[in-house]
Amino acid sequence: MENTNNYYEMSDKALIGLIGTFIQETRLSQNKTQQQTADAAGIDRTTLVQIENGRGGTLISLIPVLRVLQQLHIFKTFEIQHQVSPLILAKLEQDKRKRARNKGTAADNLNSNW
Repeated sequence: MENTNNYYEMSDKALIGLIGTFIQETRLSQNKTQQQTADAAGIDRTTLVQIENGRGGTLISLIPVLRVLQQLHIFKTFEIQHQVSPLILAKLEQDKRKRARNKGTAADNLNSNW
């Protein structure tokens, strides 16, 4: 099923409520109580209640809750992918070593203990 929410049209309060609902539903699906989740995240239960009810919280509170609920993969969206131009890639490929060089002189190679 495709998500048809237009997040740009939602108010900040609605988006915070959406995050809270996500936290609550995830916690319940893992059969964790608010107290268990809050304790594991190192926050007060009242802070978790506020987050779940869409009444606030901070990123400092949200991140450990997401960690406890094993939902940190959400942050994958925030990763910046640097694009390297094909010209730079070609230059890097051209500069790669293609052969090993002998260390020492030919005389050194003749006196080896093989």
